[in-house]
Amino acid sequence: MRSDLPAAVRNPISLMGVAVTTAMAVVFFVLLALEMAGQLRNPYLGLLLFVAVPAVFVSGLLLIALGAWRRRRQRADRPDSDEWPVIDLRLPRTRSVILGVLVLTCVNLMIVSLAAYGAVHHMESAEFCGTTCHTTMEPEWKAYQVSAHAEVTCVSCHVGPGAEALVESKIAGTRQLWQLLTNNVPTPVAAPVRTMRPARETCQTCHWAEKLHGDTLKVVREYADDEKSTETATTLQLHVGGGRAALGAGSGIHWHMNIDNTIEFIATDPQRQTIPWVKFTDRNGNVKEYAVDGVTPQQLAQGERRTMDCMDCHNRPAHTFEPGPERAVDNAIAAGALPRDLPFARREAVLALKDSYASNAEALTGIETRLRKFYADQSAPALARAISGVQEIYGRNVFPAMKVGWGTYPNNIGHVFSSGCFRCHDDNHKARDGSVIKQDCESCHAMP
Repeated sequence: MRSDLPAAVRNPISLMGVAVTTAMAVVFFVLLALEMAGQLRNPYLGLLLFVAVPAVFVSGLLLIALGAWRRRRQRADRPDSDEWPVIDLRLPRTRSVILGVLVLTCVNLMIVSLAAYGAVHHMESAEFCGTTCHTTMEPEWKAYQVSAHAEVTCVSCHVGPGAEALVESKIAGTRQLWQLLTNNVPTPVAAPVRTMRPARETCQTCHWAEKLHGDTLKVVREYADDEKSTETATTLQLHVGGGRAALGAGSGIHWHMNIDNTIEFIATDPQRQTIPWVKFTDRNGNVKEYAVDGVTPQQLAQGERRTMDCMDCHNRPAHTFEPGPERAVDNAIAAGALPRDLPFARREAVLALKDSYASNAEALTGIETRLRKFYADQSAPALARAISGVQEIYGRNVFPAMKVGWGTYPNNIGHVFSSGCFRCHDDNHKARDGSVIKQDCESCHAMP
């Protein structure tokens, strides 16, 4: 068989390349067939199938070319060697060689093209974003899986449409890969993401900015630390409202997003929780600036200036963490995920979550040990549900390896557990005419 190969590739380096490319081609098509048949579901398969195997395949092609080049150089050193091979299509062997090269070239192009397409497709999947860098992305991945946007791919929000967004995302991805390889990943990962695309390119591809929501009812259920975990329900009538450019007006919370209103602000901290300056421009071009007493021009110059969009309030739309163990337990009880029939169920669950654990594995063991000790005389089914429920709460909100704990990522919706609305609505932001950005509860909600 070796004698049938062209003279240029009858050398050890090229023959090694032939063996590598042949083997990788077989592996690629076998894995591709299994993946398309649904037989392989490992999240790392995409990296193997569309990145690792094609990379080795291309390396084999380069070895073939390298060996042929070296062979050519060696023959060129001989005075009696021909400078160029003679291609005579009248010879059957020449035609067979050319046909073979054309067929193999087509196969190579198909493999490389499939690999390139598959690599792009795989790297745009939520599984790739969430599981490839397991420890780094574990907090965001777990929060995403139980969010209202769990069916929206990561790239829909983090990349956005257009070539510019794609290039920026790849540059950011290269930087993040380097941080991972050099073990220099920031813990916790900084938020908000400075490379996030504007809301008009992400959120507003699904959510209509001018939609009038009107009023909605929200029931907040809280539980006491007494033996029966007594429930208290608070009903809020939220004035969500909205704004329409055609009507020239807006109302409620979403008045901020009336597309004829422009709100700019300066944040002086990395998490955009301290906002000492706000500028409002209405549809007629009238401008009013509000500032907190004592803020200096130097502080404002060093801050981050932004035009307000959806993400400044809805800052954790797909990666929401509970603000604290109390709220987390209350929500779990209200949803039926945590049993309330055990004595002091709410109190003991909160205490178990407040304990300090060095790792997630230690937390799971510690939570079970604590609850079993306190409820030694309780029935096994109820206790087992309580243990698994508390462990689930911890596993979705606290990640010691990434230094993510209760309150690490503040949620700007509301104002109970973080500044939220009160970053601006605090009666301390004053304009030159003496008006202030009011902290009026009835502007946003009422208690029917």
